[in-house]
Amino acid sequence: MNHLLPPCRSCGGPNLSLVLSLGRTPLANSLLAAEQLALPEATYPLDLAFCPACTLLQITETVPPELLFREYLYFSSFSDTMLKSALELTARLMSEHRLGQQSLVVEVASNDGYLLQYYRQAGVPVLGIEPAVNIAKVAEQRGIPTVCEFFRVELAQQLRAAGRQADIIHANNVLAHVANLNSFVAGFAALLKDDGLAVIEAPYVKEMIDGTEFDTIYHEHLCYYSLTALDRLFRRHGMEIVNIERIPLHGGSLRVFVGLAGKLKVMPTVPQLLREEAAWGVAQVTFYQEFGARIARLRDRLLELLGELKGQGKRIAVYGASAKGSTLLNYFGIGHEVLEYVVDRSTVKQGLYTPGTHLPIYAPEKLLADLPDYVLLLTWNFADEILAQQAAYRARGGRFIIPMPDLRIV
Repeated sequence: MNHLLPPCRSCGGPNLSLVLSLGRTPLANSLLAAEQLALPEATYPLDLAFCPACTLLQITETVPPELLFREYLYFSSFSDTMLKSALELTARLMSEHRLGQQSLVVEVASNDGYLLQYYRQAGVPVLGIEPAVNIAKVAEQRGIPTVCEFFRVELAQQLRAAGRQADIIHANNVLAHVANLNSFVAGFAALLKDDGLAVIEAPYVKEMIDGTEFDTIYHEHLCYYSLTALDRLFRRHGMEIVNIERIPLHGGSLRVFVGLAGKLKVMPTVPQLLREEAAWGVAQVTFYQEFGARIARLRDRLLELLGELKGQGKRIAVYGASAKGSTLLNYFGIGHEVLEYVVDRSTVKQGLYTPGTHLPIYAPEKLLADLPDYVLLLTWNFADEILAQQAAYRARGGRFIIPMPDLRIV
């Protein structure tokens, strides 16, 4: 038994293996006001470990969810890519499942109603569950009924007892954030109708490893999923994955469709991907250990490039006051000596400062007004969208440095 590491978050196994340490970092979304810059910043260990029993990759530290999510600065509606994906998925599910006024669609971690709004516009009853007080308030103002709570099995049982069972449950980019994983998944089983479907999106661990996407590791992201780890988690709670899709969001994600065990037909995509994962070594710790060496090589290349540009007198700004960006800047040790400021489309982040590195955050319009020579694109997972938005800056000679999945300048 490894006495230094906690048990596995999913299966409780005692033999986690440490595969990567990113040191102590501040919370990636804890942006600072000007008056906080002189105060000490809390930092927490950021260590990645593998469970040989159920194959789940996970961080070892659990920051209290109340600290991370009761006030939250990520609004999904600021991303055109997220809205487009939500619109396409909801239209498809309404058609395939003949959803109407007698149906109920629930989204867990419903954010500002970015997805549920499309069901509501079509007359399908919806319910959002969102723990962030500030964001739940915005959703309510948009006409999305929202329960401002953390989702767990007890809440699901209360809703079921009140006669509310779901035809569809959405959970987009939340399963990675959940501290009490087993209660959360048991909640799906309790809340679904017999023939109901849970549709869950999560970044895919294979894409993360292959693309050296270490910047997706931060304290909010407790778990990094393969289909194998998901399959074992859902089976533990009387559920089974019936279909699977690979989607490009967030550098490569899995969209899994999950039903109560034995209630829905399992598509051939599921056993096929499970076999593929076994072949590339999903259950072998060595597959994950090579990740650290690749991150070190990326760090050396990026620091060398930025150093050369600074040496030539070039000015460099940043696009994206994102959690991903916080991990990269803090672990690579890149700050004021190289970078001047950050721009971000989110109005709630503008006027604040980045955690750890204390770079000021402005609106994207500053790039065109100020014309820095280069912009380090930290929200590289939305590169196409941002490059299109910044066509005028690029036409004036501005260039973007995209660090991942392959370091390049455009």
